[in-house]
Amino acid sequence: MNIVMTPVGRVSGGRAEPIDDDWGASRAVIDLDPARFDDTALMGLEAFSHVEVVYVFDKVADDEIVSGARRPRGREDWPMIGIVAQRGRNRPNRIGITVCRVVSVSGLKLEVEGLDAIDGTPVLDIKPVMSGFQPRGDVFEPDWAREIMAGYW
Repeated sequence: MNIVMTPVGRVSGGRAEPIDDDWGASRAVIDLDPARFDDTALMGLEAFSHVEVVYVFDKVADDEIVSGARRPRGREDWPMIGIVAQRGRNRPNRIGITVCRVVSVSGLKLEVEGLDAIDGTPVLDIKPVMSGFQPRGDVFEPDWAREIMAGYW
């Protein structure tokens, strides 16, 4: 089965390079495609504090894709972890998802903070974060996962 998706927009601004850490203060604009949307598409989104942005790691080459296990960030002191148990960009379908703070909404432009996607990244979807969709219980992760996130935001 092939699935074809057309981006709803693109990331504008923010970082030019996919550096692993310090994304928390990164600001970028998501420009919706004016051929697909009118100025009402983002209406009401300004009432939300956060959005989930679904995007494509389009700069990851085919030979960089991982389908098995690897050590996160190549660190020998961390265990071998399957690609599905990681959030790295070398995923089989190159899909990324990030929860970002809404800074402003204007026409077809959504300014966000904390988006870990680079300038020009295709955006597949944007969804408001609603508390009812958040985890209903405690969230658990292994020590290496907490350590990897220490400098990320």
